[in-house]
Amino acid sequence: MVHWGFIGCGAVTELKSGPAFSKVKGSDVVAVMRRDGEKARDYAQRHNIGKWYDDAGELINDPQVNAVYIATPPGSHASYAIAAMKAGKPVYVEKPMAASREEAETMNRVSEETGVPLFVAYYRRTLPYFQRVKQLIDEGTLGDLSTVQIRFTIPPYKNDLERENLPWRVKRELAGAGYFYDLASHQLDLLDYLFGEITGVHGFAANVGGLYEVEDTLTAAFRFQSGVLGSGSWSFVAPPDNRTDMIDFVGTKGKLTCSTFMFSPIVLETTGGRQEYREENPENIQFYLIESIVDYLNGEGPMPMSTGLSAARTNKVMDKILQR
Repeated sequence: MVHWGFIGCGAVTELKSGPAFSKVKGSDVVAVMRRDGEKARDYAQRHNIGKWYDDAGELINDPQVNAVYIATPPGSHASYAIAAMKAGKPVYVEKPMAASREEAETMNRVSEETGVPLFVAYYRRTLPYFQRVKQLIDEGTLGDLSTVQIRFTIPPYKNDLERENLPWRVKRELAGAGYFYDLASHQLDLLDYLFGEITGVHGFAANVGGLYEVEDTLTAAFRFQSGVLGSGSWSFVAPPDNRTDMIDFVGTKGKLTCSTFMFSPIVLETTGGRQEYREENPENIQFYLIESIVDYLNGEGPMPMSTGLSAARTNKVMDKILQR
């Protein structure tokens, strides 16, 4: 039985992840931690969790906790994960894995040295929507794949305009970078899952809107070890109501288009015509990945799809696009 302790119990744990830990067979949540003890107590009471802490060390050293989920901003992922692994407790950490490539590599080194597994919340690898994308590509419906292109634009969030109260996702010390690190990480990890490691990448980043200090506009070109070529463009300061969320896969026999966050119908266009595919997500979107991690830790399943090793590759690519 996997008895989880949460370090961090903010918004992401309310629906996307938290409930899944108790729904999955062979798993439960025994303790949560948040620096604001009152918020930790409130979360524990609302979710019927027996213990709460305002100190991460106390949760990690709780003998009833035998695995740790880290749902804090990326700036603290490495320190919490390393402490948990050194205590012998498997770790599931939110994405992006860390605030930099160097921190991600350090986390993996500690995992290797301690023999304690490390997993990262790139749950899109397990969703039926992206499993369908992978199936269509792997079946050869597109022929020989030549290019993949990410196009992503969104207007500023309301809080981005509040200079005295900016969200943590645009504070480098907490997030590692800006929205690119938070959102594009899902896209780049997905492509790693579909095509393998990106072995060559060049990128440019700028701050066009001036709403905060970190980058808000980026472009990149990359090449996969498999030979597929790719590109991406991201803007987080688009005009109001201007949203683009598309990934185009182009091959010698057709084109496939999907989204990353909107889950719009998957569109396949070939000489045989146009087809659309729709897939349903689980209520708690991280369910399938959490289930696979629990099964693995209980000795009942294979290695999960998203590990520290695969996730660190995404940190590496993002840092190269950011030219750091």
